[in-house]
Amino acid sequence: MVGYAVGLGNVWRFPYLTYNNGGGAFLIPYAIMLALAGLPLFFLECSLGQFASLGPISVWRILPLFQGVGITMVLISIFVTIYYNVIIAYSLYYMFASFQSELPWKNCSSWSDKNCSRSPIVTHCNVSTVNKGIQEIVQMNKSWVDINNFICINGSEIYQPGQLPSEQYWNKVALQRSSGMNETGVIVWYLALCLLLAWLIVGAALFKGIKSSGKVVYFTALFPYVVLLILLVRGATLEGASKGISYYIGAQSNFTKLREAEVWKDAATQIFYSLSVAWGGLVALSSYNKFKNNCFSDAIVVCLTNCLTSVFAGFAIFSILGHMAHISGKEVSQVVKSGFDLAFIAYPEALAQLPGGPFWSILFFFMLLTLGLDSQFASIETITTTIQDLFPKVMKKMRVPITLGCCLVLFLLGLVCVTQAGIYWVHLIDHFCAGWGILIAAILEIVGIIWIYGGNRFIEDIEMMIGAKRWIFWLWWRACWFVITPILLIAIFIWSLVQFHRPNYGTIPYPDWGVALGWCMIIFCIIWIPIMAIIKIIQAKGNIFQRLISCCRPASNWGPYLEQHRGERYKGMVDPKKEADHEIPTISGSRKPE
Repeated sequence: MVGYAVGLGNVWRFPYLTYNNGGGAFLIPYAIMLALAGLPLFFLECSLGQFASLGPISVWRILPLFQGVGITMVLISIFVTIYYNVIIAYSLYYMFASFQSELPWKNCSSWSDKNCSRSPIVTHCNVSTVNKGIQEIVQMNKSWVDINNFICINGSEIYQPGQLPSEQYWNKVALQRSSGMNETGVIVWYLALCLLLAWLIVGAALFKGIKSSGKVVYFTALFPYVVLLILLVRGATLEGASKGISYYIGAQSNFTKLREAEVWKDAATQIFYSLSVAWGGLVALSSYNKFKNNCFSDAIVVCLTNCLTSVFAGFAIFSILGHMAHISGKEVSQVVKSGFDLAFIAYPEALAQLPGGPFWSILFFFMLLTLGLDSQFASIETITTTIQDLFPKVMKKMRVPITLGCCLVLFLLGLVCVTQAGIYWVHLIDHFCAGWGILIAAILEIVGIIWIYGGNRFIEDIEMMIGAKRWIFWLWWRACWFVITPILLIAIFIWSLVQFHRPNYGTIPYPDWGVALGWCMIIFCIIWIPIMAIIKIIQAKGNIFQRLISCCRPASNWGPYLEQHRGERYKGMVDPKKEADHEIPTISGSRKPE
């Protein structure tokens, strides 16, 4: 579960948001949003999956009217899984490209153009010319000056920023990026091979189910911490490292930023997405827990680990970027970029300037690979757990071909993301699918379980697993679940809609059909919420009000999976299926829920 929650966003998104929103001051809203939104939702989902031992769709036996919310979660996970493995493919490509005596993006080369430079480029300057015996000073293009063997007058040069070798390598070599989404181009064959390798790794790790992936995750979840520690120690010894750390959390922290609503929105969304709540994965993974497992302590440990990892990664990254700013004579704010640029332009540029650059580059991109893989394992497990819930007999007999089949289909769907326009597709899916759909699912999840099913009844369900607690223990959770968290999520959702703007990739706008496609993707994900609600109402008996009330009550087969855990509260529960049809391979090796 730590591997699922801690992912690529901890390394590139959190440090950028921190420096962009006041440095160390950003940690204040970040911690508050963890307590008010992230932790309550994380605990709720862990408890929900563990109680029923069901995946994100079947678990909605708790409230049949909202079963479409589970479908929405799974569909969004599928979309995100498609492009997430493309990012892993980028990491694989850069890791393989680093196995050279000198990193290929260290200097401008045959693949670069005239704008490739680490220093500003002179575009125009003043020269002294003689016209009809009269000496004149005129401003000319620098290329004309060079061709005609003139010399620029000192101090008259006009500069424009050059493009770093790592930036041109990313666009011209790694991506072979086209001019826009309208120009699809061809499939970049080496990225396609890296994508295939990424899916082969995922399929190999998962072909025996969560039991096999659990063993792999022991390595993939722990290795990034080793690399981050090595990078931190190495970065702290570099000249200029203190400049980067100071920008991150030191004297340059800007507490006046806390007055801006955008800072609080960024803190909430970072917590929300980095913890991976409302994706379905937490419900799927916790469904494999023992019934008496302490899901409360799991939630606390995983959430704190996630956030502390983000803070720790910030120190490791900014020490290196401080060194990069020092040797280039720039401010830290001029070398740090966001998102994909931070991971595949700024970091490679910094690594290329370190002594022994190829070694550090291999280590860094292998870390990105492991960070991405353990999150990807959980996302695929979400899909296979859903299939297992819906078709237990088929999944029992054909787990390996079904898992590999899912990987193959998702690989084929991801090929559009490794064309020359692939980065535009990756950014489009990320912009739409990882946005409002997740917020809508989270809002309906907490409203359905706490307000309709009943928060107090849900607390009694949790106490069946972790034991009875005093009222003061639940005081904070009741305040968050009943009032604070849903209101906060609704406010973030409305704010996001008010602030909506057409997506761009850098300065390149998306075409109308691309924006329309993005809306179609998100509508396809959330349309199942009203569709399933209507189907459930039609299937119920009685008049419209009786049917609605019936759909807002738990199904007759809702409750703990094993009879020994049902107690007096669920003694009349209808057995969902025979145990033999619903074997759940757990990490501990047990074949059934315990």
